[in-house]
Amino acid sequence: MQIVTQTDFPTLRLVGRGKVRDIYEVSEHSLLIISTDRMSAFDVVLPTPIPYKGVVLNQLTLFWMRRFEGLVSNHLLESDVSRFPKSLRPYADMLEGRSVLVKKAVPLPLECVVRGYLAGSGLKDYRATGTLCGYRLPEGLVESSRLPTPLFTPSTKAAVGMHDENISREEAAALVGDDLYQRAEGLSLQIFQEASAYVANRGIIVADTKFEFGMVEGELTLIDEVLTPDSSRFWPAEGYAPGKAQPSYDKQYLRDWLEAQPWDKKAPGPVLPHEVAETTGEKYREAYAVLTGNHLPA
Repeated sequence: MQIVTQTDFPTLRLVGRGKVRDIYEVSEHSLLIISTDRMSAFDVVLPTPIPYKGVVLNQLTLFWMRRFEGLVSNHLLESDVSRFPKSLRPYADMLEGRSVLVKKAVPLPLECVVRGYLAGSGLKDYRATGTLCGYRLPEGLVESSRLPTPLFTPSTKAAVGMHDENISREEAAALVGDDLYQRAEGLSLQIFQEASAYVANRGIIVADTKFEFGMVEGELTLIDEVLTPDSSRFWPAEGYAPGKAQPSYDKQYLRDWLEAQPWDKKAPGPVLPHEVAETTGEKYREAYAVLTGNHLPA
């Protein structure tokens, strides 16, 4: 499979280019989503791609969406490139493994974040205020502490180059309405808890993750990516110990490297050394293998 940093399909209308995904209109009711090998960190797209990262993201999302399709509808129409419309055949080699045909959806203006452990921005919030996104937490928690119960902590959806911001439950409900908010919160917590139980049997902890939902013909629908190394923190259960950062199967390795660089977290990001890009890619492929029990072709 080839490394893909950006696509340019002149016969299709580009409708969006995010931090990682390129989106094209295929028909009045369908879109083509391509997961590229672009890497974003701290909401900045880095100049160095991560080999086959997009394939990992796409295949993991397919795995989870199929696993939870009895719980929540998703936007998938087709993932087999050989069954894509004829208009996409000229791009088949580039699309293989990293693309899906999906129903058009109206995305909710929320990132639906669920946290089971204290890490990242949640840890910073707790240290500063004793709270996590408006929830009062017990005293004495430390980095990587397990929370008394998983918490739904919504955030805004920022444009490329901007930062998502945590918001209160009340602010989130005001954006989408009380009923839709309650449904998104309930589904997010249920998916998180069921996924956590599944990966626990594979020796993995889901520390936190984020979901995206949209409306398709009036139905709340799971869209975008699901439980990937980009959207989640995955920790090995063996050796887990609160009070410190945990080894991970996600992009925390890369974040830690970037934190050690003289970089202000504004674009452009630093060029990654070959070994850092390769190690990050290996961690993504390892995450896929550990979570699914399968291996992607090299």
